[in-house]
Amino acid sequence: MRVVPSVVGCVAAALLAASVVPSHADDFYKGKTINVVVSTGPGGTYDSIARLLQRHMGRYIVGNPNFVVQNMPGAGNVLATNYMYNIAPKDGTTIATVNNAIPLNQVLDGRGVRYDASRFNWIGSPGSYNTIAMVWHTAGVKTIEQAKSRELSFGATGAGSSNVIIPTAMNNTLGTKFKVVLGYKSVSEIYIAMDRGEVQGFTTSYTGALIDRPAWFKERKVDILAQVGAEREKDLPDVPLVTEIAPTAEAREILKLISSPNALGQPFLAPPDVPADRVAFLRAAFAETMRDQNFAAEMAKLHIDINPISGMELAKIVSETIHQPADIIAKAKAAMGPLE
Repeated sequence: MRVVPSVVGCVAAALLAASVVPSHADDFYKGKTINVVVSTGPGGTYDSIARLLQRHMGRYIVGNPNFVVQNMPGAGNVLATNYMYNIAPKDGTTIATVNNAIPLNQVLDGRGVRYDASRFNWIGSPGSYNTIAMVWHTAGVKTIEQAKSRELSFGATGAGSSNVIIPTAMNNTLGTKFKVVLGYKSVSEIYIAMDRGEVQGFTTSYTGALIDRPAWFKERKVDILAQVGAEREKDLPDVPLVTEIAPTAEAREILKLISSPNALGQPFLAPPDVPADRVAFLRAAFAETMRDQNFAAEMAKLHIDINPISGMELAKIVSETIHQPADIIAKAKAAMGPLE
């Protein structure tokens, strides 16, 4: 039997849609420029996707605003995050993409943190990805077990970054001996450091590594010891997740928390207190961009799959990360010690 919706039901649905979809009569963005802050330096996944967004997203915002990308590396991504929380205009003309470990850093370390991740207006993400721990082929270490008996220098940016949090967590839960070497301004600098032999490895997104150094994988110049995420990358079926090799239930709980940022993928956000209608504009435009065939084609050239995550979904993941049970956070802090 075919059910015909009532007039009242149709009106209610229309009113609901109008409450969540921005009005096309709004011309706030006409003649405006939207700044896209990137918490890393040039190169890598974060910068590459931001620049693709720069070319496509304006078409899906009434007024067709220009987009300008601004790199703001520093303090392990905390500099840009603090800027977005405290200084950036709160009118919808500034968005950012920040390291997905930013919410985790808020609860694990907190040094230099001048933000509350739960108050950001999360816009969306192209999809989740895994982080890999990789080492140079001449290091003589090809497995996690071998990494427990030999010290390896791992390049890193700053305490708020996953390339500090993850190897530190692995050292204190799995027994690896990664020596975290701080001071690099960007992931691109760490790649160069590996080329020069300054460091022997680091942790980074698998997607980003494929973008920046595809030849490393084709020529087998690096060995991948482990990966961090909810499930194994389809291209890395034989590389274990850190949660799979945790020696105890407590270690598994800690590593599950450490793995939580990967569910955010490469998140985009707007500052707190941006008017709700403009947040809705930005979220809708981001979602449409993810469906854009030209955008998808350019992403495919970078070997990046698009499995969009909505702003509401990101906000939920962030909330779950920063509101973990106190005992789990305490265990993670105790096991990791202070992040250098």
